[in-house]
Amino acid sequence: MTIDKKFIDHFINVSSKAALASSYLIGKKDKIAADQAAVDSMRNELNKIDMNGEVVIGEGSLDEAPMLYTGELLGNKKGPNFDIAVDPLEGTNFAANNLPGAISVIAIAEKGNLFNAPETYMDKIATGKVEKGLIDLDYSLKKNVTNLADFMNKDISSLTACVMDRPRHKKIIDELNSLKVNLKLITDGDVLGALYVSDPKYNVDIFLGIGGGPEGVLAASALDTYNCHFQGRFIFDSNKDINDAKKMGIIDLNKKYELNEIVKGDSIFCATGITSSEVLTGIKIDNENYTSETLVTHKSSGFRKIIKNTTTIKEWFPLMARSGNKK
Repeated sequence: MTIDKKFIDHFINVSSKAALASSYLIGKKDKIAADQAAVDSMRNELNKIDMNGEVVIGEGSLDEAPMLYTGELLGNKKGPNFDIAVDPLEGTNFAANNLPGAISVIAIAEKGNLFNAPETYMDKIATGKVEKGLIDLDYSLKKNVTNLADFMNKDISSLTACVMDRPRHKKIIDELNSLKVNLKLITDGDVLGALYVSDPKYNVDIFLGIGGGPEGVLAASALDTYNCHFQGRFIFDSNKDINDAKKMGIIDLNKKYELNEIVKGDSIFCATGITSSEVLTGIKIDNENYTSETLVTHKSSGFRKIIKNTTTIKEWFPLMARSGNKK
């Protein structure tokens, strides 16, 4: 079964309006308010769609998040059943400080087809399309980059790896430097970081390291349409994480997940720029109109494109007034 293409426009609308809502708080040094604006908008728009949606990846559990919590039911109950994964504002610090790379993200799949990721870390590796068995989380870093260089007919020194600049990655970064691999270090936003491998124009050959588990599922839903390679392994380093995983039905805590185990069947992914990045231009407001750029993928149709829309924002003045974020 496939997801009707008519839903593409619906979910572009969801992520672009969330991006717009958050954009009013760019540079205001308040990441919580910027995130809340995106959450409020996203939830409002999702409830207008002809669907029976359930949040499988959201803002946390019900006691942690009053809106877009894991398990929340969304939509007007008149359409197909969907799993929904959201990150209304990825890169909260980017938005709060007017830095590049803040995005609003949503992914949907048919009911039961989107992995319900626990709120824990995930060890990840992603590349463009490669032969099966070429790149693997269980291989050494040297073997992975050597295999990738051979496959791409490049010198190792011509490869570029994207890694989050975190103390936990010091060993990885040091080894990549010793192997003479070029580095693209990012401070936040590992959904966007993983997306760099989707197109050679971003000049990133491999994305690796430890980041958020939910963000791993969101990135995988986009990379699936690009036929990229992705693997992830959750890291459970507390009793709470282990208990939460067991409640979700995760029995093998050391399991390595392949892309087709994270996203099954058809899916739609939308990521809208809030602040500009190498992938997406951020929200631009001109009088009563705003322009947005959204990276969209739809697996069954093979659709994958950056959509640029200019839309009126008149209808948003009441919402912004209620939240105290007037233009």
